[in-house]
Amino acid sequence: MKRFLFVLLLAAAGVPIRAQDEGEDLLSLLGDEETTDYATASFKTTRIINLHSVEQAAGGVLDFRISHRFGFINTGVYEMFGLDGATIRIGMEYGINDRIMLGAGRSSFNKTYDAFTKVKILRQSSGKRTMPISLSWFSSITVNTLKWQFPERENHFTSRLQYAHQLLIARKFNERLSLQLSPTLIHRNLVSVPEEAHDVIAFGGGGRFKVTKRSSINAEYIYVLPDQLLPMYHNSFSVGMDIETGGHVFQLHCTNSTSMVETGFVSETVGDWMEGDIHFGFNISRVFTVKQRKRPAE
Repeated sequence: MKRFLFVLLLAAAGVPIRAQDEGEDLLSLLGDEETTDYATASFKTTRIINLHSVEQAAGGVLDFRISHRFGFINTGVYEMFGLDGATIRIGMEYGINDRIMLGAGRSSFNKTYDAFTKVKILRQSSGKRTMPISLSWFSSITVNTLKWQFPERENHFTSRLQYAHQLLIARKFNERLSLQLSPTLIHRNLVSVPEEAHDVIAFGGGGRFKVTKRSSINAEYIYVLPDQLLPMYHNSFSVGMDIETGGHVFQLHCTNSTSMVETGFVSETVGDWMEGDIHFGFNISRVFTVKQRKRPAE
């Protein structure tokens, strides 16, 4: 910009600006003004529905989240189509900086505590620096605090622990459409029967289609590779809508997963969409600025 103003001043003063033999012209005096444009708001919040998205809380920002799942709608009128029952998770997420986010929460499902970290590795961009995708790494640990089923025998705390690791690979194709792939590894220290795998490999996928300036339709599906879980478990499938209202984002959805943490909805989904095992639920996100960013010196 300074070079541009300098050239304008020379021109206004009547100083001739002539091209050199080497082909130098007026544009060369301006220098390389090309910038890097980064993709923003590939997804509205840190979740697609259940799955984490590549989005994360900015540095110094606290995201307070409430997630709620009613009972299965096929329970009928007596249970008000699931409204009489509920599973809830309350959590908080904080951006250490623009690349690292930490979070923790507590779920009523299996009385589970969870903690996680998410690290932004690549950011989709165009212009001077081109990157076709955004890439993040997610890792979490969960602790099941239900009472021991057989307290008379020797039980170990490590048997309560489960872990999840994911690569989050996303691309914002245009202002309306964003898609994400989420290769997933779940490790469970204790399984119910020998036929179940301690390490569960799955592939998640999700997307967002923006309908209006403040709303979008979201969907996600998680495919678990065969012969890792008991036949009673199903792949997680969810559809829903995001609605932004100022500082809040409401996510309304239908899902066959009761758990709201990765180790649960990937490997412990018992609901079958074809049988009407569908939860109506919602996520509410409210962000607070805890630490103001430092402005660069002028």
